[in-house]
Amino acid sequence: MAPPFNPTSSQTSRPLVPPGTTRRTLLQSVAAGFGWLAFAGLNALATSPQPNSQGPKPPHFTPKARRVIFLCMQGGPSHLDTFDFKPRLTRDHGLVLKGRGGGAKIQGSPFPFKQQGQSGLWMSNLFPCLAQRADDLCVIRSMHTDIPNHPQALIQLHTGSARFVRPSMGAWVLYGLGSENSNLPGFITLNPPAQFGAQNYGSAFLPASHQGTRLNASGSLSNSQHPFLNRPQQRRQLDLIQAMNLDFSHATGAHPEVEGAIQSFELAFRMQSEMPQIMDLKTESPQTLERYGIGTTGTDGFGRQCLLARRMAEAGVRFIELNQGGWDQHQNLTADMQRNAHAIDRPIAALLSDLKERGLLQDTLVIWGGEFGRTPDSRRDDGRDHNAKGFTFWLAGGGARPGFQYGATDELGAEAVENRVHIHDLHATALHLLGLDHERLTFRYGGRNHRLTDVKGQVVQSIVA
Repeated sequence: MAPPFNPTSSQTSRPLVPPGTTRRTLLQSVAAGFGWLAFAGLNALATSPQPNSQGPKPPHFTPKARRVIFLCMQGGPSHLDTFDFKPRLTRDHGLVLKGRGGGAKIQGSPFPFKQQGQSGLWMSNLFPCLAQRADDLCVIRSMHTDIPNHPQALIQLHTGSARFVRPSMGAWVLYGLGSENSNLPGFITLNPPAQFGAQNYGSAFLPASHQGTRLNASGSLSNSQHPFLNRPQQRRQLDLIQAMNLDFSHATGAHPEVEGAIQSFELAFRMQSEMPQIMDLKTESPQTLERYGIGTTGTDGFGRQCLLARRMAEAGVRFIELNQGGWDQHQNLTADMQRNAHAIDRPIAALLSDLKERGLLQDTLVIWGGEFGRTPDSRRDDGRDHNAKGFTFWLAGGGARPGFQYGATDELGAEAVENRVHIHDLHATALHLLGLDHERLTFRYGGRNHRLTDVKGQVVQSIVA
């Protein structure tokens, strides 16, 4: 039986020619010495740390933002109970809306609205903490998308397409700008929605190294350190794996999957030096933890995500997505909206304040919203149905116009009617703020150039500061 592998043991002498080598295979391998020369070069490449292929790349033009924090509210939060004040809903509460079958009745909002900040943005009383940051918000009240079903709408929000497998917005941003920190992933998604899979943060036909790195917000990385190998020993082990990967790739032709594996192994090795410190919230003061609602029932989970987002932004992560589900209120609207809003209100307000105090908000684009909004009427009491025709997003920082309202829905909030903004337009505008022309950020696949905005999308210049 062969002795167990011992990474610290010295190498024993081995014959120059492996047992079983024939004269034919020897001549094929040697080839007058040039084969061994090529192998030596390949071996030198494989046995040294691989360069970071995601280093910073120049934008198309001077950017206003350097990074994105996307606050994804899965389920479709009701714009009519948060940021889109519609007095007629209260006046016509209980009436049957014409053109809607099944006896659907208008539902007035149970939450009073008030103008906030010097800008006078309308907000419901669900967000007392965020109301203090009203003058930082750029509220788009005229969003619309294509399909009022969760899977398609959520995937279109992330990738621009509801029908085809396409790269996610974060993957496109990383592809266009690269990463600012070689020791961390350039695209991180915290607690992503499991229901609709990795397509929401995948890279599709872009190089595999551009897909999002999925993490939970527990504050620990249990597998970040090797249980029994130190870093030099891990480096030797990784060199062997990379040498085999490169050998396979050179022998059989280009394989994006192999290249993606090589880069992911290298990134995982480098992450050991920095990611555990980023994820360790024990280094934060008790005052900071309290500010984000960490340790408090109802706000702890999203509070951890928001604080991690700030730490990752400081460390140079290019695209950070946070996720909060449970916004699909067909019934129990009043209680569920109160619970959901409570979970995010204090953490988001703390995030915006923290970014601003540290000088990061000016070049960090914060985006808040879900896959669609809700209807002004419902066949059930205390609930709202899906609405893809009109809903609300808001932006903050990163060159978005602060304290500003753009667009409008009709008097019931059923449909966007003024300065309508499609998901493609939102994507085009976000890329523009990052210094990327959405028509030039392309990747050739399947015989044509693809982009995040497909063949559509216009930059909404009115919301650019």
